[in-house]
Amino acid sequence: MYKTGPSVTLDRWIDAWLAHQRALGRGYDNEEWILGHLRCFIVSAGASDLDHTAFDLWCDSFRSLSATTRRGRQLVVRKLCLFRQRSEPACFVPDPLYFVRLLPYRRPVIVEPAQVLRMLAVADSLAPTANSPLLPANMRLALIILYTAGLRRGELARLTLDDVEPQAGLLRIRASKFHKSRLVPLSPDAAEALRTYLRRRLAAPFDATPSAALLCCGAGGRHGYTGAGLGEAVNRLFVTAGVQDSEGRLPRVHDIRHSFAVQALMRWYRTGADVQSCLPSLSMYMGHVSIVSTAHYLHFVPTMRELASNRFEAAFGNIVAGVVS
Repeated sequence: MYKTGPSVTLDRWIDAWLAHQRALGRGYDNEEWILGHLRCFIVSAGASDLDHTAFDLWCDSFRSLSATTRRGRQLVVRKLCLFRQRSEPACFVPDPLYFVRLLPYRRPVIVEPAQVLRMLAVADSLAPTANSPLLPANMRLALIILYTAGLRRGELARLTLDDVEPQAGLLRIRASKFHKSRLVPLSPDAAEALRTYLRRRLAAPFDATPSAALLCCGAGGRHGYTGAGLGEAVNRLFVTAGVQDSEGRLPRVHDIRHSFAVQALMRWYRTGADVQSCLPSLSMYMGHVSIVSTAHYLHFVPTMRELASNRFEAAFGNIVAGVVS
């Protein structure tokens, strides 16, 4: 729970707002943590309620975080205050005009298949450790699933043994972003990689109970990776394998998800598929609410530009040539 220390005026409004949002089917665990952080700050400052001064000081306490994270926290508090304002018109409501300005969107680094092969070679060369006896196998499977199935980092970290069906080559993603669950069929090669991994993962002395983490670490494999821990491990693969774009930028872990979507689009162009009719399937596979969310991952990279141009020329080149002549 977020409540520690003496009660403050804000408590009942936090309780009421969280209850209201959860009645609408929202989890709001992250929002509860943010408001708990705010509440602890107010208590430690000896204040009894939120005002302009307390809000500014609270915002200053996490100024080292990214602009996106800082603005997200500020917006959560504003939503709470707007909810409270319905009953208390004179209460303090933060002005978004003074919130942190978002930085320009960072273009993802699209990871190429040849770069993935280098990362797999690096993963295979890793030395097991006392805390991660399956480190090479963990990193190999993590990279294969991230790149061929487009999972989010947290989705992969949360997978348990009960969430995988190795013979069918299926992953069960439970209540992920947007509170959506889905089945993710793996490619034949990825399914075989999963079965190969499980032959080691299910052997003694590792924890083989259904609720145990798929990617395990710790003595006896009794623990799973956190999302942050898994991300750090993949980032080390990027660095060691020398994966970067033409501008020298290193990818982020989430860029692998972008790469998955781009590679899917290019496969459709190469095989002559109807791209527009395939997009809803890609959206469902990636766990998106709509195609609009999926479009965020579809980048017009040079290879795709060439494929699209070739298809256009094959379909309409004679018409264009006739008009020009």
